[in-house]
Amino acid sequence: MKYHAFTLRLLLLAATPLLTDCSTQAGKTAAKPSAEAASVAATTKGKVAGKALTAKDEEVDEYATAPDISDPLERLNRGTFWVNNQLYTFILRPISKGYELILPRPVRKGIDNAFENVKYPIRVVNCTLQGKFKRAGKETGKFVVNTIGGVGGIFRPAESIPALANLPEEDTAQTFGKWGIPNGPYLVLPLLGPSSVRDTVGLAGDYALNPVNWPYLWWYGSRSKHDWVIVPPLSNTLRSTPTQLDKYDTITKDAVDPYLSARSAYSQNRAEVIKK
Repeated sequence: MKYHAFTLRLLLLAATPLLTDCSTQAGKTAAKPSAEAASVAATTKGKVAGKALTAKDEEVDEYATAPDISDPLERLNRGTFWVNNQLYTFILRPISKGYELILPRPVRKGIDNAFENVKYPIRVVNCTLQGKFKRAGKETGKFVVNTIGGVGGIFRPAESIPALANLPEEDTAQTFGKWGIPNGPYLVLPLLGPSSVRDTVGLAGDYALNPVNWPYLWWYGSRSKHDWVIVPPLSNTLRSTPTQLDKYDTITKDAVDPYLSARSAYSQNRAEVIKK
């Protein structure tokens, strides 16, 4: 039973990646071949090679514009990145497709809304720790409106209220960044994807603050085991998988070096959200 519980605990983290942190920069970092390069490809082999080199150089230049992040473990990180890619492709993606096939889009949207609404403690606690008291108040108002008027958060009526719409996400790692704690070395976590030492610690804080995980954390280590406590976090993992894989594909699909593309997207996004 203990082995079974341990295995399930690992699965809970399988598709809760920090890839979500890369999402807003996806379109900026994935390198795409130009029309000019495609035209030249129909001519001489030498010119093709020249254009390919130019495209690669342009992408390297674009990576160079990303905020600096130390990557002393690049060899290990690249290995983990490759393993993650295989897991995403051959395990998580089929599961994701099955989930999308079984549940229609409106149902999936309602599930996503409900789980995001429940993450209120993560947002309000970190707003408070960053001294953003007005935004913490808005987060509370948004939570109340969506919970009561949105049937437990399935719908999002707060989005129709300008003061409560489109509030920036907050997490524990952002709080650490606001406090001046540096990123530390870049990491690629198994299954979870791009991170850093600071953000990995922050991820643990977010996990503890998320009410979805509270039943599991409450019963973990107790003598009386209840298998039902894994249902909320496992459901949260399942529902987030399609979106996270789409973001991952957008970032890496056309990149000359998918590893650098993901690292650049992560670095840019984390620097941006901490400024907000």
